[in-house]
Amino acid sequence: MARVVIGASSAFVRSTLVSVLNENPAFQLIGSFSVEQAFAQLEDLQPDVVLLDLDPPADDVMSIGLESLGEPLSATLVILTDDFEKFLASDALRSGVRAILPRDAKPEEIYAAIQASVAGLVVIHPDALDSLLPADAEKQSELDPSDHILTPREIEVLRMIAEGLGNKEIASKLGISDHTVKFHISSTFAKLGASNRAEAVTLGIRLGLIML
Repeated sequence: MARVVIGASSAFVRSTLVSVLNENPAFQLIGSFSVEQAFAQLEDLQPDVVLLDLDPPADDVMSIGLESLGEPLSATLVILTDDFEKFLASDALRSGVRAILPRDAKPEEIYAAIQASVAGLVVIHPDALDSLLPADAEKQSELDPSDHILTPREIEVLRMIAEGLGNKEIASKLGISDHTVKFHISSTFAKLGASNRAEAVTLGIRLGLIML
């Protein structure tokens, strides 16, 4: 049974999420707080998952919370947000974010995201992928993946980027230098036409090169 803490700036949203979680016996709700209070309670409550509803005013609170706690968190974070791009960034993934859903996600989507995050998987809602993909990238995704052939090592590096690993972590896992990792990332970006990690991951998923 996954132990879950809810964090939301709105009392109404907290109440709604409490009702959603209480309907599923697979989860044990151990607290419901404001976003800032949820971070403050992590050490005492030791949840498996923190379900955070983040509207724009709460975004900075989350960032401050992550900085104060350090990395990595003992709990995984399931984020409900309309600001997908910010929370698909590699820094967020490295900080413990394992699922990114829209704020109007259905209960079944929230359940699945929590369970997947506990299993160590990364979940990105299709709406998030669509919003992150620029217009020219959408055209690219309609092309045959062979037009964007990555080497097995580049795919491996891209998969690790999607998992939220930094360059040093990737280098350590693969037994290669940081310089080589940067070379593979640069080559991958060029082949996919991506300008940053989030876009590369998005394109990699859309092209079927990696799966989350």
